[in-house]
Amino acid sequence: MKKQNVQTKRRTASQKRVLKCLEETHGVVTSACKKAKISRTQFYKWCSNDEGFKKEVDEIQDATLDFVEGALFKQIEQGNITGQIFYLKTKGKHRGYVERQEIQQETTGSIQFDFS
Repeated sequence: MKKQNVQTKRRTASQKRVLKCLEETHGVVTSACKKAKISRTQFYKWCSNDEGFKKEVDEIQDATLDFVEGALFKQIEQGNITGQIFYLKTKGKHRGYVERQEIQQETTGSIQFDFS
C-alpha cells in the first residue's frame, strides 16, 4: 500500500510540474512536455485517465485563448484590417462573412470511373 501511495505522490508532483510548464509555454503541449521532461504519450494518458488533470489542462488552454483573443482585439482597435477580416470570417459566419469557392466544370460525353 505504501508503494502505491508514493507512486501517486510522485505522479501528482509530475502532473503539477507539467501543468506549470504548460502555463509557461502558453498551452503548447510539446514544449511543456519537453520542459517538464515527460513524454507526450504520458501527458495524453493523464488527460484520458485523470478528469481533474484534464480539467486543469483545459483551463490553461482556455486562458491562452483568452489572451490571444485580447491581443487580436487590440489589433482590431488599431485598425488592423487583417485582424478585422479574420474575426469576421471566424465569428461572423452567420452573417455571411465566409469565403466560398465555386468550381464549375463543363464536360461533354460521359464520365467513367475505374475503382479497380
